[in-house]
Amino acid sequence: MPLPKRRHSKARGRKRRTHYKLTAPNVVECPNCHGSRLPHHICSHCGFYDGRQMVQVKEA
Repeated sequence: MPLPKRRHSKARGRKRRTHYKLTAPNVVECPNCHGSRLPHHICSHCGFYDGRQMVQVKEA
């Protein structure tokens, strides 16, 4: 395997890593209960998806 001839500086490595960052998840409002949920997922608060009850949610 090829090896680097000279060592890369810290700045060069850090410039390359500037785009390694976390992105916040895209959150939408549930049309049924107006809670927050991920798009294309069943709402964890009310259990609805696409206007239909998919799962029964246990109440605490």
